[in-house]
Amino acid sequence: MTLSFYKYQGTGNDFVMIDDRSESFPEGDLSLVRQLCDRKFGIGADGLILIRNKEGFDFEMIYFNADGSQSMCGNGARCAVSFSKFLGIIERQTSFMAIDGEHKAEINDGLVSLGMGNVSSLTNSGKDFFVNTGSPHHVRFVENVEKYPVVATGAEIRYSKAYEQQGTNVNFVTPISDDQIYVRTYERGVENETLSCGTGVTACALVYGYQNDLNKVNIKTPGGNLMVQFVNSSDGSFKNIVLIGPAEQVFQGVWRK
Repeated sequence: MTLSFYKYQGTGNDFVMIDDRSESFPEGDLSLVRQLCDRKFGIGADGLILIRNKEGFDFEMIYFNADGSQSMCGNGARCAVSFSKFLGIIERQTSFMAIDGEHKAEINDGLVSLGMGNVSSLTNSGKDFFVNTGSPHHVRFVENVEKYPVVATGAEIRYSKAYEQQGTNVNFVTPISDDQIYVRTYERGVENETLSCGTGVTACALVYGYQNDLNKVNIKTPGGNLMVQFVNSSDGSFKNIVLIGPAEQVFQGVWRK
């Protein structure tokens, strides 16, 4: 088997990108997905993305986590937009389909502004919150996120009884200023900390915005900086959510087996 691929990253969240408009990739072969994402025996990535044709849209993004499971991925979607521009599918603006429905996006000089789905509510218990931004996120505020045991505590929460049915991503947050937070993420499907998580920083931004009556939050992650804009309603719902950040091609290659 010979497979042409491209490697993209969005604030350190990295993906194997495949132009699969011919629909030749065996998407049911999850062992292949896991092998390609393996950092020791494959290409290495947090996830794998197929770009396919979709009637009524510019393209469809099929996203797999590194373990072969599927979900929405904000940084992956931003990379999919950048990749689709590289392929000549789109120019500056796009409407595409993902696992959680339609998304609109715009790309300017490598910076992708991605429209996210509306969020109807958030729930909280003490300092912890839960928000679904296309993927489930447990959000916890901590004193010093840079030194926090993200992997150990994240795994404990992810596999706790409360989330035993579907699991959850776990985000740890420390405010930096009135409109900026630092976020680290234990990501479901990768089962480790990732350098950034698009749906995760969106969830954290919404919680922080709700607490502080903000409509824009800047986010620092270990992999780089992002921004989330939104309309914040007093009832805990959010609309017009936009995730903004860079998406870059790292290299391209051919995988053979």
